[in-house]
Amino acid sequence: MAESFGTDAELYDRARPRYPDAMVAAIVATSPGPDVLDVGCGTGIAARQFQAAGCRVLGVDVDARMADLARRGGLDAEVAAFEAWDPAGRDFDAVVAGQTWHWLDPVAAAAKAAQALRPGGRLAAFWNVGQPPPDVAEATATACRRVMPDAPFTSPATKQALAGYQAFFTKAADGIRQSGGFGAPQQWQFDWECSYTRAAWLDQLPTQGAFTRLPPDKLAEVLDDVGSAIDARGGTFTMAYATVVVTATRTETERTGVA
Repeated sequence: MAESFGTDAELYDRARPRYPDAMVAAIVATSPGPDVLDVGCGTGIAARQFQAAGCRVLGVDVDARMADLARRGGLDAEVAAFEAWDPAGRDFDAVVAGQTWHWLDPVAAAAKAAQALRPGGRLAAFWNVGQPPPDVAEATATACRRVMPDAPFTSPATKQALAGYQAFFTKAADGIRQSGGFGAPQQWQFDWECSYTRAAWLDQLPTQGAFTRLPPDKLAEVLDDVGSAIDARGGTFTMAYATVVVTATRTETERTGVA
């Protein structure tokens, strides 16, 4: 599934939400310099925000289609699975990863980040977690239960989104601890809101991992149901977002045996 997002890279780039400026500023302010490695850079959404904040950014992504679009947007991007990527002697002040870290081996990825970071550099893995209004969430869950009855993500819409992501945060923090290359991990949270029209949300929904490999007819069923729910509330809704960062600082002691 991690390699399915490039099916329509341009839609992904257009529809996916950006990250809070306050988060970018916090990562930049607590990193020793401006050199950033963006892991799972995708089409360059986060990378462009770090570039706008004055950083020099290199991207790495497993999907050549996503990396190609990122390059067209001005990002230097390499194609590789991060765990197998070769820093080739390069080092960075920050390693960041937006909506990506849960696709990686958490210990091997943290070890690779430690290898790529200068002492005192910052690892920051972050996720946008959206909580739709109950009626939109329920319409989505009901449609998913119908077209994907065996899929694990069709849990009731009443489940809070942050609780559903907690396993990602815990796994990331545990991997950082086990890698041995970092100080104690921290969890930061930035709360914000975004208003969506019906068209904008139905653009974004197919870019989410639950839907990227869904057959077109099944996807159309989901979009029809969700679109009807948005129409019933006047054609727009406001999404409450929490952007959660799992972060740690590279220790001063050099590690050995990093893959």
